[in-house]
Amino acid sequence: MPSDSANALHKDRLSKVLKRIALGLLVLLVMFLVIRGYQSEQGPPLHRWHTWSADEMSVDEIDRASFADYLTREAAIFHDMKLNVTDQLSDDEKTALNRFNAQSPVYPAQFDTDWNRSYILEPEGEVKGAVVLLHGLTDSPYSMRYLAQAYQQKGFVAVVPRLPGHGTAPGSLTKVDWQMWMAATRLAVREATRLAGSNVPLHLVGYSNGGALAVKYSLDTLQNNALRKPQQLVLLSPMIGVTAYARFAGLAGWPAIIPGFAKAAWLSIIPEYNPFKYNSFPVRAARQSWLLTQAMQDQLLHVIRGGTMPAFPPVLTFQSVMDSTVSTRAVVNGFYRYLPDNGSELVMFDVNQAANLRALFKPVLYSAVNDLLPPAPRRYASIVITNASPTTYQTVARITAADQTQEMVRSMHEAWPQDTYSLSHIAVPFPLSDSLYGREPTEKNRYGISFGTISLRGETASLIVGLDTLMRNTSNPFFDYMMLQIKGRIDCSSQSNLPACFKAL
Repeated sequence: MPSDSANALHKDRLSKVLKRIALGLLVLLVMFLVIRGYQSEQGPPLHRWHTWSADEMSVDEIDRASFADYLTREAAIFHDMKLNVTDQLSDDEKTALNRFNAQSPVYPAQFDTDWNRSYILEPEGEVKGAVVLLHGLTDSPYSMRYLAQAYQQKGFVAVVPRLPGHGTAPGSLTKVDWQMWMAATRLAVREATRLAGSNVPLHLVGYSNGGALAVKYSLDTLQNNALRKPQQLVLLSPMIGVTAYARFAGLAGWPAIIPGFAKAAWLSIIPEYNPFKYNSFPVRAARQSWLLTQAMQDQLLHVIRGGTMPAFPPVLTFQSVMDSTVSTRAVVNGFYRYLPDNGSELVMFDVNQAANLRALFKPVLYSAVNDLLPPAPRRYASIVITNASPTTYQTVARITAADQTQEMVRSMHEAWPQDTYSLSHIAVPFPLSDSLYGREPTEKNRYGISFGTISLRGETASLIVGLDTLMRNTSNPFFDYMMLQIKGRIDCSSQSNLPACFKAL
């Protein structure tokens, strides 16, 4: 047996090794923070819209508030923003495409409807249901307008809240957390129930970060009977999982606590030329989105272990195979694999597989859909929108029903635009005709700019925004098909056997 002195010597050596490792890690962390702080200070300057933040309600205040109270505070926030941002701009900041410049064509307050604000759409006739629609991160209620209008036409009361920190100035996202977004979700459900009654179906629609909120709220209802349970969920590009970088995004903001390094609190500082979406992105927003997805995933596993997952509502999801904002794989493996056999359906938009484009693809994209979906049978139906063949832009829907292995193929009216190689995260909620994002806007520049029609050519490194931003697809060529699927689900709301109704669509 080793002597006591030998053991002591071993422990002493181990202690020294651990101290050296800890010191090395500390040195690396300090170097990272110094480099991060230095790099952040080389970027564009911060402006008033980065340093001003909205005085939003706290979680407790939202939980005690009525929707009218929320709208009153919202009006005060927009008034304060005008006084402290718009009215204080320097001459240099009054550029033609600055959404905070009152003379700019993209200034939101000049439009007939400022879609940055919360709104409610009520049907003219009999109320048949209620729906709460939740927009995405850095986004605004604008992205929910087409779905809200579709629900309204079907007799539903549609409540679309502006989530805290959104619709005002990007600096507002430096002061909010995901619990505030959840509180706003609960408030919107209370208002939808007040307007439509509790005896009609309730749907939740969530886009991106709003998708995570819809799923989290639905999980909450399985553990809290005081919360109104939704009958169905509709998700667009849902944020079930995000990149690993988001997990450690908070580290990138640490240098901001040091005077002179305030810009380190931002992952990107970009001119604000979009009237209904932020371009600049703070570290805190990335961190909060990751915390939300972690809380949702932890709760999902807890619900599964508790045996209440069979009561989770049916889900209809639309997801692009190519998505640089959220994890498509997480939608499949981190969410759909756990859903009960209740009529849920996953619609995936493949890349444009036309042969003349394939040479430009990374090889992994050819079979991305097959790699993502587990082998059939599955407890949910899957629909893959893809090319009818490698020689055509025409598309088909490859349908595999729940609990089946045989695939059905249906021809579609929609075709891929010849200059489009995939959808994107941000394209899913918008038709080609959208005036802001559509490639075929019905009223070009209605909101001061039409992103879907921008086609610039020139030398690299000349623009203040990256080419990826301008080349990103911003509208959905399969939007009509998507809406047809959603409307079918709405029509099934009055049926007692939802899975049977869905199957008959």
